[in-house]
Amino acid sequence: MVINATLVSYYIYCKRRMWLHANNIRMEQNSDLVAEGKLIGENTYQQRPAKYSQVELSYQYSKEILLSSKIDFYDAKNKIVHEVKKSSSKEASHEWQVRFYLWMLKLNNIPAASGIIEYPKFRDTTEVQLSEEYECELRKMTDEISKILNSETVPGKIEFQYCKKCSYFEFCYSSEL
Repeated sequence: MVINATLVSYYIYCKRRMWLHANNIRMEQNSDLVAEGKLIGENTYQQRPAKYSQVELSYQYSKEILLSSKIDFYDAKNKIVHEVKKSSSKEASHEWQVRFYLWMLKLNNIPAASGIIEYPKFRDTTEVQLSEEYECELRKMTDEISKILNSETVPGKIEFQYCKKCSYFEFCYSSEL
């Protein structure tokens, strides 16, 4: 089983979406919001490719679990992970995604001082650190994600403020529409 930063992010706010995504039930290709996010990611800070590098990492966490990550912008000189988000609000899942990247760098013996989440829509940034406490929480999350993904049944749907904007909304609520 492969656990990546996307699954960690989905775990934070919707275990159902995480399970569906991990089981190759994908709805993102039909989402205008996902397309907008990709466009912002591709067109924001276009000078970066020369300055920063893309890093792909993996780590054998256990016999059954391979951790994997793809960091789009890593500043090796200053040891900073940069993550760009299209969101107009800061979310805990964004910070956990960057903490996962920092953890992956550490597991692969690559020094990373911190992460920065950039929100171009409202011109703001959030600095993210990895502490021992966060590492412990990431280990717990990894174990819990593994348990959920090993289940043959999809977790129940939740009533959450983001559901109406989610690419899985029709899948989850089609019987109620």
